[in-house]
Amino acid sequence: MSPHETAGTEVTTALAIVKTLILILGTIITYYAFKAYRRTRSSALGALALGFGAITLGSFLAGVATDILQVPLALGVLIESLLVLVGFVIIAYSLYTR
Repeated sequence: MSPHETAGTEVTTALAIVKTLILILGTIITYYAFKAYRRTRSSALGALALGFGAITLGSFLAGVATDILQVPLALGVLIESLLVLVGFVIIAYSLYTR
């Protein structure tokens, strides 16, 4: 095995660990934001939960697309970036709603 293959494996492993941690933490944040929404019925908190959920989903889907479905990396990054963009738009909206 060449040094490049080893480095690729190490990066792939590190990326899988980071993506898993993002999924766990994003799910926890989304859960607590949704729980706050259910308690208060604040549309801003509902939008906040939805925004964090979209960002978390984007990270998860990018990993699934590239690792399991063998989608090209560039397309996986595009999927993730689009959902992160949508999530940030929703979070920004949540900051301006009453």
